[in-house]
Amino acid sequence: MAALEQAEFEDRADGFARELVARAKLTPEALARARQACRETGERLEHVLTRLGLMGERDLAEAMAAHLGLPVVGLSDLPVMPLLEEALKRSFLHDKLVLPLQERDDAVVVAMVHPLDDFACEAVRFAAGKPVARTVITPADFEIGYARLYGEGKSEIRRIAEESADAGEAFGDDVDRLKDVASEAPVVRLVNHLITRAVELRASDIHIEPMGAELRIRYRIDGVLQPVESPPPHLAPLVISRIKIMAKLNIAERRLGQDGRIGIAVRGKDIDMRIATTPTIHGESVVLRILDRAGLDLSFGALGFEDGQIAAFRALIGEPHGIVLVTGPTGSGKTTTLYSALLELNTPQKKILTIEDPVEYQLAGINQVQVKPQIGLSFANVLRSFLRHDPDIMMIGEIRDLETAEIAVQAALTGHLILSTLHTNDAASALTRLMDMGVEDYLLSSTINGVAAQRLVRTLCRHCREPYRPVEELVERIGLRPFAAGDIVLHRAVGCEHCNRTGFRGRNSIVEIMPLAGELRRAVLKRADAESLGALAVQSGMQTMRVHGLKKALAGETTVEEVLRATRSV
Repeated sequence: MAALEQAEFEDRADGFARELVARAKLTPEALARARQACRETGERLEHVLTRLGLMGERDLAEAMAAHLGLPVVGLSDLPVMPLLEEALKRSFLHDKLVLPLQERDDAVVVAMVHPLDDFACEAVRFAAGKPVARTVITPADFEIGYARLYGEGKSEIRRIAEESADAGEAFGDDVDRLKDVASEAPVVRLVNHLITRAVELRASDIHIEPMGAELRIRYRIDGVLQPVESPPPHLAPLVISRIKIMAKLNIAERRLGQDGRIGIAVRGKDIDMRIATTPTIHGESVVLRILDRAGLDLSFGALGFEDGQIAAFRALIGEPHGIVLVTGPTGSGKTTTLYSALLELNTPQKKILTIEDPVEYQLAGINQVQVKPQIGLSFANVLRSFLRHDPDIMMIGEIRDLETAEIAVQAALTGHLILSTLHTNDAASALTRLMDMGVEDYLLSSTINGVAAQRLVRTLCRHCREPYRPVEELVERIGLRPFAAGDIVLHRAVGCEHCNRTGFRGRNSIVEIMPLAGELRRAVLKRADAESLGALAVQSGMQTMRVHGLKKALAGETTVEEVLRATRSV
């Protein structure tokens, strides 16, 4: 690029940067940091902004497109077959991050990760013999699109695996050698690709499981495990060792399970990952829980609570003392609901302490403790210690035993607000579960403010959901008629590129909230069973999880099948 062209390019990039600051997309301090990194590395400003996590790729692409007056394109805009193959080398397209989209009579339309790159445009214009019309594409979509059009049948994983073909030797007890090879570029790229792809697909977990003849990798997306392409099995020790190195775990210890954390920026987003390993007969199995801080919305509305439920739950946590419980099976969003409550309660006038296993998200202004039973740092011991720290509010990750339950009750009786979880099927069962543990009924009646029970259901993709009218027999069988004024229309999952062909995108809570008052308190004193307590709560106005779910199905947010699946044990 000539000196004049380079100066013009830098002026345009500088104008874009100033516009980002003016629109409050970037702080002046962040821009100064990015410019310093550009000077030190010679990288483009756009690349530095995402690499440092200062902006997300999608936000950056949209801002760049708005600045230049260009459209943003996605995978649906790609051609079926490669264009201008004879005129444009694949290596050029890959290096310059350019994809030809359409060849018109008057111009060639191209998708560019860096639309300010006049040199790349000029090269395409010269090769095609036509003017170039630019559009903007994110790096993630470019990589997928390039692999789809020019991958020669080889996925990114296969290409990386071929580079690591000589790395599958048996390491035995040579830990230093294993550590060295696991830190080499191909293995690092392979693990980074697995993590990046999981984040792109909105996975909540990555499961890496050696199975002897294969290394199975599955992503949990919207609560459902989905197999994905996996590396060759001989790379299993290297993949697992690389993850352990990133989590600062002992790679020599393969006989016992280990837990750790990884903090990483992926596609411009700050991602925390919780790592758990366990020994199996074929080697170590690893699960990575992906905690996307940037994509976390902890408002009750975003979690799926309706207005009346938000008001009822806020009334429970608004009491100055007592116990509020959130119940449900593992993975039903209980801890996320408690985090939302803590954020609402967190003010400078209140001291909040939490005991968790593990600490999933770090909340500003809240003292969080990770339990470590192996050194005696149990829920009960930490809770006793907390009482000497003059707290106003305490959150216990889970009440697992009588000792913890009794200390929580005593804390509530002495003027503290306690938030905690239990593993029960519904709200009423939480009370009988505590009585089964050995907590006295009169103590429960005096201290429990209320119980919320919840499940997660998958949310229908707004782009492809399909309406239909159910037969009357189905309407009567599942009890939809009381919640619909006229004709009943439900929706079914179809599948498109926006939802990875699943028909669902994201998950939402269905909830029942049972305040403990009046007749319910008297029923607890009589040691009524869960079924009787539940019936009494419904008579008092409680909306059950199933009813909440059916209302969401009628609103087109989810399917009836999802609601029945989530509530079949209730």
